[in-house]
Amino acid sequence: MNKNILFVLRLIVAVVLLQTLYYKFGVHEDSIYIFTTLGLEPHGRIGIGVMELIASILILLKRTNWAGALLTVGLMAGAIFSHLTQLGIEVKGDGGQLFYMAVGTWVLSLVILWSERKQIPFIN
Repeated sequence: MNKNILFVLRLIVAVVLLQTLYYKFGVHEDSIYIFTTLGLEPHGRIGIGVMELIASILILLKRTNWAGALLTVGLMAGAIFSHLTQLGIEVKGDGGQLFYMAVGTWVLSLVILWSERKQIPFIN
């Protein structure tokens, strides 16, 4: 895949992850609602926020973008699973925006991970 396109995809994923941190670390009522519903408030909210911060940094660095993509795939799989099993597609009248962002971020992360598969040390 073209390196410029790949960089844009990595940047999109990082921006999505970083913008959610405002809600998680800012103790936003919607974030509290989500993690309370999941039975993970407050430790899960903070822990997942930290993991999303780490993933966003890793995905932007050339040597570790595969690790950031892999971590993001796992985080977004958890988010998608939570929506499908406990939260529902629509959360507090958002029209499914959080769910669809998670799915989009998951797909982009899979594309990045596939494109960078030769960089993964334990696969080579």
